[in-house]
Amino acid sequence: MVRLRLDLGYDGGAFYGWAKQPTLRTVQGELEQALHTILHVPQDDADEPLRLTVAGRTDTGVHALHQVCHLDVSQATLDRCVGHMGVPAPEALFRRLSRMVPADIAIHAVSVAPDGFDARFSALERTYVYRICDEGRPVDPRMRGFVLAIDDRLDIDAMNAAATMTLGLHDFGSFATPNPGGTTIREVKRAYWSRIPVSPLVPDRPDHARDAGQGTADGYTVPAAESGLLCFTIVADAFARNMVRSLVNACVKVGQGKKDLDWFAGKMAVPLREGSTGPIAPQGLTLEHVAYPPDDRLATRAEAIRAKRTL
Repeated sequence: MVRLRLDLGYDGGAFYGWAKQPTLRTVQGELEQALHTILHVPQDDADEPLRLTVAGRTDTGVHALHQVCHLDVSQATLDRCVGHMGVPAPEALFRRLSRMVPADIAIHAVSVAPDGFDARFSALERTYVYRICDEGRPVDPRMRGFVLAIDDRLDIDAMNAAATMTLGLHDFGSFATPNPGGTTIREVKRAYWSRIPVSPLVPDRPDHARDAGQGTADGYTVPAAESGLLCFTIVADAFARNMVRSLVNACVKVGQGKKDLDWFAGKMAVPLREGSTGPIAPQGLTLEHVAYPPDDRLATRAEAIRAKRTL
């Protein structure tokens, strides 16, 4: 069998998450259907089910700029997609898959995975970003699908004070639900809120350009697309279900003044779910990156992360 690594991105707005479901449109469902067609494998083939394993199972409405999954397939099956292309089989599959998937999925690369690679268990860390347009400012129509609009101006200092409490190894049971047999213990490496600055579209012009009537030294102040957005960036070894969106929701409550930092600290200290720590709306969240160790450490990493975590 050959293990392939697939790198991709998607607009999650029209998907019911990553994981395949019988009657709902999902990213995994679309990809696996396309793979079965391209590789001429029946959907009910028990010998070669073409099942994708993903780095991070995103929820309904959540996006991915950089997602990673792997697929095990026989060499004979993989070779079927070459046809008259005259290119290596992974490249042929990349070209055919790119043309077959819907427009809200983008295939970045298809490659033969190195020995020991597991898209889920070999990953060192995942990076998510949640984007908010606050103060009741209008959302750029081009970005309405991946930005959450909030009427209040959020207190970024208070939100960063809350985010700092998440750093390190914790049980995030107040903000997440475990998989069967799993835990909500995770290690957060970075977590912070930042506001994207407004910068001139055209940089400062030299004196001779101003003298020629080509503009002012200040340039143009047309903002970039993300200017003014409030962004939460979080990096962790892994995330439990609803963890990021629930942490964002809790931080937003602090930023709105509806909850204080003592409340947030209490939720970190006592890992217990209750109504005020549910997930915020999904559209602001994007999986931005998945990082892996060097090839010679992939198998060791996968073995270590499969072990059930404790504090």
